[in-house]
Amino acid sequence: METIVLGGGCFWCIEAALRRVRGVSEVVSGYAGGHIPNPDYYDLHRSGVDHAEVVQVQFDPVVISLHDLLVIFFTIHDPTTFHRQGADVGPIYRSMVLFTKPDQEEVIQQVMTEMTEVYDDPLTTEVRALQDFWPAEERHRQYYENHENQPYCQIVIAPKLGKLRAKFAEYLVD
Repeated sequence: METIVLGGGCFWCIEAALRRVRGVSEVVSGYAGGHIPNPDYYDLHRSGVDHAEVVQVQFDPVVISLHDLLVIFFTIHDPTTFHRQGADVGPIYRSMVLFTKPDQEEVIQQVMTEMTEVYDDPLTTEVRALQDFWPAEERHRQYYENHENQPYCQIVIAPKLGKLRAKFAEYLVD
């Protein structure tokens, strides 16, 4: 098993999508990239904290390669918008990939080069080694599964899942 940490806007969206990918065994919403230990959701909105909403993804590279997992990730969010995903604005919603093993960085750079052919604008994704990951509060985990009928889930998350199904059906569990 391998682990990678991904940030692509609201962690509810990324978690809901990646939980459906074959070979992904666990997706945990949380916080990373900042400077204070054990932050909570409210800390992210304070100046100077620098953490982002992210998901920690544990996957089996025999079932899904890091390359393919990253292609899915770069397709389900917009890696060209600086500190923004749709209506979510600020550094807590930035695009980022935090690698847990040095050899992952080469794959990340390869996929990002490939993605420059897909997007008209330059990628703004931050790439660096993971320092610390802090799991989010329980109320933020498996948010879509627990609140599927809420407006945010229907308006924002459900279309991302539709895009995932349309483009990557062969990679999905359901």
